[in-house]
Amino acid sequence: MRMMRGLAVWAVAGGLMLALGSAGQGQQGTRAAVGEQVAQTTVPEVAPPDSRTLSMEREQAKIRNTERQKKLVEDTTKLVELANELKAAVDKTDKNTLSLDVVRKADEIEKLAHSVKEKMKGD
Repeated sequence: MRMMRGLAVWAVAGGLMLALGSAGQGQQGTRAAVGEQVAQTTVPEVAPPDSRTLSMEREQAKIRNTERQKKLVEDTTKLVELANELKAAVDKTDKNTLSLDVVRKADEIEKLAHSVKEKMKGD
């Protein structure tokens, strides 16, 4: 009888080990399948752009470049005007006098010149 109990315990233990082993393999297999699904679903398919989209993008780029060029012309005209005003203001001062207006004009010219430079780079 003792022998039967021992065999029964071993049979139950072996059955549990087999069950747990196959359950673990099943989980690993499930994880791999889920991983494969994730890999498949995270790769988006990108449709090639059609000719209409490319044409619209080119047209928009032309419009942006035209607007940028127009703004550059306006800014450089303003820059020339400010430079002439600065020169006239400096000509009115002597070597011992520095007007606050002259300093402000120089700052405004500097900011505008920097803006023109950035626009020329193409933003």
